[in-house]
Amino acid sequence: MKKVELYTDGACSGNPGPGGFAAILLFEGKEKTVSGGEQDTTNNRMELMAVIEGLSSLNEPCEVELYTDSKYVQQAITLGWIEDWEKRGWKRKTGPLLNPELWQRLNELLKKHRVTARWVEGHAGVELNERADKIAVLERDKAAGKQAVPEPKKEEEQVTRTEELEREIEELKERLKLLEDERERLLFKEETKFEERL
Repeated sequence: MKKVELYTDGACSGNPGPGGFAAILLFEGKEKTVSGGEQDTTNNRMELMAVIEGLSSLNEPCEVELYTDSKYVQQAITLGWIEDWEKRGWKRKTGPLLNPELWQRLNELLKKHRVTARWVEGHAGVELNERADKIAVLERDKAAGKQAVPEPKKEEEQVTRTEELEREIEELKERLKLLEDERERLLFKEETKFEERL
């Protein structure tokens, strides 16, 4: 079996909202990139699509070292969750399984290839994970209708650390807003329950 390294990442704005995914494959020094996006999706779907499209691009059964910053995807593969969901008719013990059609597609690919899934921390300096993230973000912005900025070539001047931090700050602001909205929703729910008890 040929040995392939696969680095994947997904990005989503709003969750649900526009999203993108990217997969970078390495084989004997050669590199291949697969990417895409959707206008209305979730982060988990994009993480799954990255792995699915990466594995689907292989023309024959391979031994694959998968690197993902999604613990959900990594644990579903390594801890046998997918096999359990299949046995239950693509349901979880506690209720419905989200994105069953994607898990079924991934399951078929896992039967074809010998995959070892490894978790890597996002934004921790793992070069190919960082590149996959940038491509996924570009695909997300393209799906959202934003003007995409081409990925800089290696010989061109790299984005400064200040610009990177500014982008990370904007992303954190988006996440904070989502958390605040969720907090307000939970507070309203608790207040409603309290009023019902009065």
